[in-house]
Order: sequence, then C-alpha cells, then structure tokens
Amino acid sequence: MPERSFSRAKWSVAALFCFLGFQYGTWISRLPALRARLDLGAGEVGLLLMACGAGAAASFPLVAVLMRRLGSRLLSLASAVCLILVLAALSAVPNFPLALLAVCADGVAVGCLNVAMNAQGAALEKVFDRTAMSQLHATFSAGLLAAALLASGVTTLTGSVPAHFTAAGILLLLLLGGARPGLLPGREPRAAADEPRRRVRRALTSGTTLLMGCAMAFGTITEGAMNDWSTLYLKDVVQASASVAPLGIAVVSVTMLLARVCADRWRTRWGDGPVVRTGSAVAAAGLALALLAGGVVPTLLGFACVGLGAAAVTPCVYVAAAERGSDALALVAAMGTTGLLGGPALIGFVAGAASLTLGMATVAASALIVTVTAFWIPWRARAGALVET
Repeated sequence: MPERSFSRAKWSVAALFCFLGFQYGTWISRLPALRARLDLGAGEVGLLLMACGAGAAASFPLVAVLMRRLGSRLLSLASAVCLILVLAALSAVPNFPLALLAVCADGVAVGCLNVAMNAQGAALEKVFDRTAMSQLHATFSAGLLAAALLASGVTTLTGSVPAHFTAAGILLLLLLGGARPGLLPGREPRAAADEPRRRVRRALTSGTTLLMGCAMAFGTITEGAMNDWSTLYLKDVVQASASVAPLGIAVVSVTMLLARVCADRWRTRWGDGPVVRTGSAVAAAGLALALLAGGVVPTLLGFACVGLGAAAVTPCVYVAAAERGSDALALVAAMGTTGLLGGPALIGFVAGAASLTLGMATVAASALIVTVTAFWIPWRARAGALVET
C-alpha cells in the first residue's frame, strides 16, 4: 500500500483515539462544577462515575450486534456523534437522575467507540502490515491532556459549563470531520442468519478469548489503580510532602505516554508477545521492589516501571482480540472496562482490610498475572516493515 494512504488512515484513526480522550477529559474535568450545580454529595458523585463505567462494561451485547451490522467505520462515527450530544446534555441537565442517565449513555457510547476505534486500529495494522496501535493509544492520552488544558484555559475566563462544553463540542466536531475521510471500511463479511448467535457463543466460551480478556482486565487494573492510588500511597505510606505526592500519577502518565510512542518499534522488532511479557514483568518487579525498599525515590522509580511496562499491554491485546473477530474484541474490551472500573475499588477494599501497601502489592500481582497469561495467547506475527515515525 502507498505510504501516503497509510499515513492518512493512521492519522484518521488516531483522531478517533484523541476524540475519546478529549471527550472524557472534558466532562470529567468539570465534575466539581457539575457537583456544585446539582448539589451532589460524595456518594452521588461516586454513582456518576460508576454509571459511566457500568454503561461501558454492559455495552458488550449491543456493541457485538452493531459491529456486525454497521462495521467499525460507521459505528465509530455514530458513537462519536452520541458522545458530543452527551456533552450537550450534561451542560444542561437539571437534576441528578437525568445526569445519571446522561453519564450512563456516555458509558455505552464510550464502549461502542472503544471497540470500533480499536477495530480500526487493528485493521490498519493488518491492511498495511505496519505496527501503529501503541501510538494510537498514545493519542488518547494526548486527548486527555488537551482536554485538561482547555478546561484550565476556559475556567480562567468563565465558570460556565455550557460555554466550555460548547467550545469542546465544536473542537470534537472538527476532529471527527477530519477523521471521517481516511477511516477504513471496517465491514465484516455477511453471515448466515444463525451465524451471529454462534459467533457470540464462541466468543463467550473460547478459552483463548477468555485469556485475552483476563490479560486485558488485569492490565487495566494495573493502569487504573495506579492512577487512583499512587498519590495516596506516596502521601500516607511513604510520607511524601504535599508537593511531591502528586508526582506519582505524573510519573506513571509521562512514562506510559513516552513508552507508547516508542512501543510500535519494539513490537516490530521483537513481536507483541515478548513486548507484553517483558513489559508486564518489568511493571510487576519494579513495583514490588519499590514497595519493599520504601522511600520517595524508589517509589517513583517503581511507578515509572509500571508506566513503562504496562504501556503496550492493552494495545497488543486489542490487536490479538481483533484477529478473532468483532465479538471477541467486544468481549475483551468489556472485560478491560470491568477491570478499569473494579480495579481501584478492589485496591481500596484490600487497603481497608489490611494496608495500602498490600493493596499496591495487589497491583504488582495483577501485572504478574498479565505476564503469565501472555505466554498462552496467540499473538499476531511481527509486521514486515518498520513503523512510521
């Protein structure tokens, strides 16, 4: 395939990843303003966040059907439009029940876009025989960062949530318009009338698919728990100062972003399996050693190992799941969302029952489980060409 075609398709799919990160970062950054406007308590805010994750996790049956009927291209565009409408709804909802409904709808649309855009990314690699998925996931992080910067800039000018979400909606429409022309067709062959039911059953019962889902779930537990608990661990256990404690999430985020920018080259050179096994082992060992050593510097180094090692896990698992069809991809994505949703709560339960140190040790164990499962997953063969920089 021509280099220009690959570049165009790659940036179109990357725009979808950036879109999702930007949309999520936009509304989550204004959660304090939404809480104040709707007069919500801590429990109600927690329910809002749970509703988003639950909607995404429960979207598996719908996503499986829509992927077969619409294909990844149309589903990407349709779910992206729904996410823009959700922002408009959140800027105007007058009460908590409607906000809960809007956020749940956001979760379902996120689940649809997550599967569709990863299917586009996997198709991109397959059609052009080039690695790109890790860089695509890096653009999701870039979208989150851009949303945070926009929120900071807008709030210095006005506290109006509708004004902020209107500006964000315009940017999202521009991003979606730029993405649309270069997206891949993303349609699966038509199946017999009873074939969809058989395919869903195979996706649910296949041992290989469940192994992929296990790797995805424990990989997202590792990511999500570090985002939610790293600051508290530094403050409460390591006794870091108030100015140093927030550096935990910064170290994880920066190392993960940098690793995802480079990870496609690693995948091209060594293959997905070795990258996942080595990376998750580095994350597990680095964090375990940091917990044993104690101290601010060893802890930050251990957190850096997690960001570096976990960066390529989810991109590679998405590619492997997509090779088995849209139903397997939807199931694996749903299990990943479940891990992302349930992981921080699991760490909190362990911390409450024992200690936060043991809770963080659970994160290291999750990364180790990814290493073990990665030995049994049939990874895609190495791409034949170097990834584009």
